[in-house]
Amino acid sequence: MNRGILAGTAVAVVVALATGCTPDGSGPGTDQGKDKGKGTVSQAPTTSSPSASATPSPSASASATSDDKPSSPTPSASATTGKPKREYLMGDGDESAQVRELQARLRQLGFFDRAPTGFYGTLTTASVKRFQARRGLPETGSVDETTWRTLLSVTRKPTAEELKPSTTNKLDAPDPRCMTGRVMCISKETRTLAWMIDGKVVSSMDVRFGSENTPTREGLFKVEWKAREWTSTIYHTPMPYAMFFSRGQAVHYSRDFAARGYAGASHGCVNVRDKAKLSALFDQVKVGDKVVVYW
Repeated sequence: MNRGILAGTAVAVVVALATGCTPDGSGPGTDQGKDKGKGTVSQAPTTSSPSASATPSPSASASATSDDKPSSPTPSASATTGKPKREYLMGDGDESAQVRELQARLRQLGFFDRAPTGFYGTLTTASVKRFQARRGLPETGSVDETTWRTLLSVTRKPTAEELKPSTTNKLDAPDPRCMTGRVMCISKETRTLAWMIDGKVVSSMDVRFGSENTPTREGLFKVEWKAREWTSTIYHTPMPYAMFFSRGQAVHYSRDFAARGYAGASHGCVNVRDKAKLSALFDQVKVGDKVVVYW
């Protein structure tokens, strides 16, 4: 046992360390077994640091290989340049503030289920086609004047939060157990963590969970102990800003999640990929605060 752990949390630490927790989804493993770990343990919150919003930025190379080309009206050649003349306002491969607004307006209607990125790729093309089909317009997948005017007429101007949401994933409706007190409200369905105080969302972030073989436990828990710096001796990987809540399972920052997204999984812990947001949350959360993990 790390002798730096304060006496007041000795019992909780012994329980947590007896089961272990893996920090990153870099390979197969299990949450069972001893994980004494090493690092510094924090008992009380310090002054929080500003939270940074994370807006995904698409890869140009990825879009070139994975995005299907939208079906658009056959362009005519320009008499002056010889280049095809576009007959639409926005389409596949475009990246602009107007595309971000398009995505936000489509999201208002339920046709776009991601955070706006400003990049027009496969998902946006499919969303536009669904909207066009619903409104009886030609299903081109690109936005012409008629499509844009129709969309403007049935939506409102997006707010700053709608254009650049605090999470990539849309927040779930809070579990009833999250509506009182101080609680990390963690939804497996939407893969989000909402830090709530007396029923109000203070901050939120995307999260990742354990695999089918090593699932993240569900239920009502409390923060047993905290460690600003911690390293798993089972997997030999760092677990910054760890907040342990269930026999070794913890909310913590994951470099693997930040790098690979949902291509990986943890071995039971709740991974966070936004380090700045989690740092601010770590400073606010106190030992004893509630943790709710639910579907």
